[in-house]
Amino acid sequence: MVTLEFRYIWAFAALMAASHMAAAQAPPAGPPARFLVVLDAAHGGDDPGGRLSNGQAEKTFTLALGVRLRSLLAARGIQVVTTRESDATVNLNRRAEVANHSNAAACLSLHASESGSGVHLFVSSLAPAEPARFAAWKTAQAAWVTRSLALAGVLNSALLHAGINVTLGSAALPAVDSMACPAVAIEIAPDRDSSHAVTAGLDDPGYQARVASALAAAILEWRTEAARP
Repeated sequence: MVTLEFRYIWAFAALMAASHMAAAQAPPAGPPARFLVVLDAAHGGDDPGGRLSNGQAEKTFTLALGVRLRSLLAARGIQVVTTRESDATVNLNRRAEVANHSNAAACLSLHASESGSGVHLFVSSLAPAEPARFAAWKTAQAAWVTRSLALAGVLNSALLHAGINVTLGSAALPAVDSMACPAVAIEIAPDRDSSHAVTAGLDDPGYQARVASALAAAILEWRTEAARP
């Protein structure tokens, strides 16, 4: 005759075996969604861009900003791909190719200007369109304009929170227009007060750090939004 104690032991063993079998049959958890940002330092090589008030070429400023921002993002665990890391000539098609090949969650095209105040955010002026299986090269961004506007909104909020004046706009952006990802062109201008007097120039390390930190904070928020179901 089977004792009551033995029945309990047998039932417990059967329960454990069933649990192990269920665990073995459960599909493995998939890898976390990949989140990668492309930083596109505008100009470079034989294309100096604009000339800043301190005599520095725009290409030098954008590269330095890209290096600073890449460091901030990497420290926060965000994977970064750059279109250039030296004073190299990179044509517009190549910049778009880098972003598209990387399957980027965001692309920030970095620029600088002595005109205006604060940070100017530009999205493509292409009309929003439904995604196509084979997107035309110079209008690929049309399927991403809505997401690019959302990214610009996140950038705008972070910059305003940091006390930086922001101007929003749209424009024909040859490199961005060929990108199949959320993409925003960011043009840094000097910080100015209400009378348009410069309070912080582009060569001000503190101003550079404040802008870069705000952009990094925005990308962190963008990553959080991308992870939401």
